[in-house]
Amino acid sequence: MESLQQLMQGFGTAMQPMNLFWVTLGGVLGTIVGMLPGLGPAAGVVILLPLTFTMGPIPALITMAGVYYGAMYGGSRSSILINTPGDGAAIAAMWDGYPMAQQGRAEAALAISAIASFFGGLIATVFMIFLSLPISRFALKFGPAEYFLLFVFALTATAVMEKQRLKGFIMMIVGLMISTIGLDPQSGVQRFTFNLLSLQGGVDFLVVILAIYAFGEVLRSFENIGEGKKQIQKKFGKIWISKEDWKLSRGAIFRSGPLGFIIGVLPGAGGTIASIMAYNTQKSLSKQPEQFGKGAIDGVAAPESANNAASVGAMIPMLTLGVPGSGTTAVMIGALTILGLQPGPMLFTTQSTIVWGLIASMIVGNVILAFINIPLAGVLVRVLAVPPKILYPIVLAFSFLGVYTITSVTSDFYLLLIFGIIGYLLSRAKFPLTPLVLACIVGTGMEQYFRRAYKLHDGDLTIFISSPLCWTFIGLTVFVVVLPFIRNQFRNMRAKKQTAE
Repeated sequence: MESLQQLMQGFGTAMQPMNLFWVTLGGVLGTIVGMLPGLGPAAGVVILLPLTFTMGPIPALITMAGVYYGAMYGGSRSSILINTPGDGAAIAAMWDGYPMAQQGRAEAALAISAIASFFGGLIATVFMIFLSLPISRFALKFGPAEYFLLFVFALTATAVMEKQRLKGFIMMIVGLMISTIGLDPQSGVQRFTFNLLSLQGGVDFLVVILAIYAFGEVLRSFENIGEGKKQIQKKFGKIWISKEDWKLSRGAIFRSGPLGFIIGVLPGAGGTIASIMAYNTQKSLSKQPEQFGKGAIDGVAAPESANNAASVGAMIPMLTLGVPGSGTTAVMIGALTILGLQPGPMLFTTQSTIVWGLIASMIVGNVILAFINIPLAGVLVRVLAVPPKILYPIVLAFSFLGVYTITSVTSDFYLLLIFGIIGYLLSRAKFPLTPLVLACIVGTGMEQYFRRAYKLHDGDLTIFISSPLCWTFIGLTVFVVVLPFIRNQFRNMRAKKQTAE
């Protein structure tokens, strides 16, 4: 009941004319960014950062969230029309969306992707309404030892979720090393500063994020120079679905929404894993699994519902625990810190108007985006024709503007260049960047929680096994590490059994 009362107050905030404008602007920008291959929601929020610094906390958070789930709407557009996903979360929509477009059913594919995204986001927001307060109250029981082990679990889960787990752990360690650059907060000793005055204050993790996601994307764009652009369909009939299409899709939508939300809550899992798991689940439950990959409309509906729900789910650990649930929420945490807000359990007590205004705005934003993405799909997809020579200089300019807005120090431009090049080379070598980014963000807090717990217990490390919560996080960390090996063993046993038969 308390949650519903808070939600009603949140609607009063979200429905203010300026906040309606910001949620609409964020959603539209997110849709456009999501359509452009390679950018994705994290880069979209990064590009928007300089603008949010001039806003109040509520419009800034509403706008960034709109960009996030708006990108989930937009990512499938390029997947369906040119067989190129806007970002990782839209990969699964490509497998059946593009075959539908080739069969002359692009209108139905575009419509079901928007409808599924709407319902997925709505389902996840309802879950968020009832779960946010209990989780935030539970988090108030955390001490420094529990927070340290929570960060260990979050970073480990993020690294393990990568295809190449060893590289994921290497990137996690590199990110933790970057977070230690500067003066030690407790002793004042210089660490990894190379006697450079500009590094004594440390490396702002937002600079690293801008370098990797925005500047790095500009560098990656040079790889595609000279490649011919794929022709896209620009004229459409009625963008809607038939009753038969709805019957085929509704089960996939309402199953995949909760699945996507649960996966989104897990630190590091993200929309890509949610959409692929939803696709595979729907395929296994389908009465016609042989149609998947050939234009099955429920093969578009399932991942689109899941990835939008995952973007909402990723907000839960960010708001309630102060732990980024994804690369995009990691950027949002940085922006909130600059705006004077500290994500975590106290946020629901001290800034309840902001939190519930955000949750209400997500319901409003999903409704607005459904109305925008269905009738205006034919207009929006023309953004795919924007030439890179226009798009990427704009992204580059926003990168430098963002760095200067954050630090007001021109020497950080060198850090932008250095980390942008490093990020580009790492991505070329197939090293995952998300563990690095998350480690940069939580590294400083993780170190301080460890040292605080260590001192409170007079140097006795048993404080890290002194409570049920500590044991829970240790158990979860061990579980996520061994889970891939257990899964591989089961796969090998199943393969041997099938071979023997």
